[in-house]
Amino acid sequence: MTAIPIDPSGLTPQWLGRILDAPVSSVEVLDHASATNQRARIRLAYETPGVGPDSLFVKLAPLDEGHRQMIGAIGMGVREVQFYSDVSGTLDLLVPRCAHADAEGDLFVLLLEDLSFRGCRFSQGDWGIGADAAAGALQELARFHARFESASERDKVAPWLRDPERGPGSEATAALMRMVIDQSGDSFPPEYREICELYVLHHAWFHEIWHAGPPTFVHGDLHIGNVFLDGHRVGFIDWGLSRTSTHLHDVSYFLVMSVDIEARRANESELLRTYTGALERAGGVAIDPDEAWQRYRLQASYTVIATFLTYMPTYAAGDGVALGDALVERCHAALADLDVVQAIRAALAES
Repeated sequence: MTAIPIDPSGLTPQWLGRILDAPVSSVEVLDHASATNQRARIRLAYETPGVGPDSLFVKLAPLDEGHRQMIGAIGMGVREVQFYSDVSGTLDLLVPRCAHADAEGDLFVLLLEDLSFRGCRFSQGDWGIGADAAAGALQELARFHARFESASERDKVAPWLRDPERGPGSEATAALMRMVIDQSGDSFPPEYREICELYVLHHAWFHEIWHAGPPTFVHGDLHIGNVFLDGHRVGFIDWGLSRTSTHLHDVSYFLVMSVDIEARRANESELLRTYTGALERAGGVAIDPDEAWQRYRLQASYTVIATFLTYMPTYAAGDGVALGDALVERCHAALADLDVVQAIRAALAES
């Protein structure tokens, strides 16, 4: 067994040579940052030139022990290793090529294609996906979702999707949200605070509606930091929260958290129809447009769960502040634009 590096200093020529099955003469760390996980880019030289990739993108577990244990409890690192080991090579979606994926305990390592090496563009929230690129991405997601509506297809490549969900339950999340409300709630926009308060009271119900509907394999975390542009085509990274859920969970989160705010406002109804039409053409379930719109509005409430920790004082010390602030801005805009509070209260009254 080859030990998993704890930080980039462990990415030695000897370790990489064994992993890549090609003698490595030198390794240079081009950049290194920590947010949810450690991310690094490395340049490699080989004893025989040209036998391996010139550069790699590396993901490692967090350095902070407490943070590492939290990520380990959720299972994000293990899930992404599973995805790249078993699923990524079977997809038509644009995802990075993987040279190595391994996990042990709360440590993991991913050696992925360095997408910046071929000019792919990444955003920290300073720009969003435009309408045309979003339409293309939704058509690709529709084909992906349609394929994995079949439980037998999911079991064929990802039997681990049947494993119980890991991580804190809704009650623990609600308790943490209560603490954040008490500390910072006065700074919340009204719609945001109301969704937070409703979640604290009805947290189990929220998790039911977010995952209710026909099941399929979803990415689960399609914000702007987890997608990229290769020319005009959208690609997908960071599969650590992929799971069995329902189609609109991905669709709503992508539209709200990845698409440019003004492009979403001007095109979201048409983009939803683009998705539902592509899903049906791919052999997936038929989703009535009116039903899709209502689910879209309900699913938009999930963005509160995805962003509320950015209000904690410790968040300001991380490397992901710019992205987090951009996601909060997108969340606030969608809650107001889609009148999500009204949609949630109406659904609660019917439940």
